[in-house]
Amino acid sequence: MNTAPPQWPRRPSPVLDWLIGAGRHLPTAQDLVGALAERLVDAGVALFRVTFHLQTLHPQLRAVAIIWRRGRPGVETVRVGHGIERTARYLNSPVRVLLEGAGGVRQRLDLPGVDFAFPIFDDLRAEGATDYVGLPMTFSDGRVHGTTWTTDQPGGFTVEDLIRIDDLLPLVATILETRLTRRIARNLLDTYVGRHAGERILAGQIIRGTGESVRAAIWYCDLRGFTAMTESLPLERLIASLNDYFECMAAPLEHHDGEILKFMGDGMLAIFPLDREDAYERALRAALEAQHAMAQLNERRRASDEPTLGFGIALHAGLVMYGNIGAPTRLDFTVIGPAVNQAVRIEALCRELGRQLLVSATFRRHCPHELVSLGRHVLRGVPEPAEIFALPEAA
Repeated sequence: MNTAPPQWPRRPSPVLDWLIGAGRHLPTAQDLVGALAERLVDAGVALFRVTFHLQTLHPQLRAVAIIWRRGRPGVETVRVGHGIERTARYLNSPVRVLLEGAGGVRQRLDLPGVDFAFPIFDDLRAEGATDYVGLPMTFSDGRVHGTTWTTDQPGGFTVEDLIRIDDLLPLVATILETRLTRRIARNLLDTYVGRHAGERILAGQIIRGTGESVRAAIWYCDLRGFTAMTESLPLERLIASLNDYFECMAAPLEHHDGEILKFMGDGMLAIFPLDREDAYERALRAALEAQHAMAQLNERRRASDEPTLGFGIALHAGLVMYGNIGAPTRLDFTVIGPAVNQAVRIEALCRELGRQLLVSATFRRHCPHELVSLGRHVLRGVPEPAEIFALPEAA
């Protein structure tokens, strides 16, 4: 009995061998597309332009186009937002035909007297291209993506050129699907749990009850009058108002490298880990920028005869437990601890004290800015009254 591995006959393809070996280990889809196109050119395929059109799952992006052109440095990446499917740019594109189920698109660009179906063909012919081929790629989840190949070779693509490309596409699609799936997982984790928490989850910190103690500046904000808004505003306007408010809060946080942990109805919890010396400074600056953004938002709402939005922000600091909490089949990666509860209680004083921003004594001890005491106040569930600080009225 012969126990040697079988040797199946196959067409020689150095580019396919490279894809199976080093090519599939390239770190990004852009690296893969660029290297693949260059190797095909070296193998004798006169490529002028190559594109891959990958649909993705992202709250702001519908798709990503990766574009290689011979003679240009690097690979271009075009990020396409939601709504592109309603534009003339998309509707008058051969890529739309591919994504809607066409088995392929081919157009010779060097034939005289041809009225092209898509404007891109006129553009490519003006650049000297002679032939265009578009092919679909179906991933394992059934979603269809597209790829296009253009040459400026006299007479267009040869049959051998097209066979080479067609032979490579199944493996290219598999490698790209792996890259895209990884990117989608990171995008969704960044969007729904935050960038730092997403990194921890992808690094394997996923066991219930595991976590670490972190010293952090704690941010908690809340929207005023939300209950009344839910009863008086149509759902669309209510959601739009919430999104406007959260954008005013989140953008300064992200700008100053704060970590948004969760949205809780109309509240938002974030932290600034104290492993950086300027954590207190960044937290306060983010709060001041959020106040300014809310003032601008309310000016726009007044001009549109919409009710203004009241809010409160509390800044505190302390030790929190950061990790996986929840049921066996539904976990939350968040922070808990007395310091978090105190931040929520401090924010509740904003309405009573007529301030948009309140700061705990713990935070104030490490904050370089001038703050004034508003006296000691009882926090629900906290044994001793806590001294609360705010910015001077002039600020």
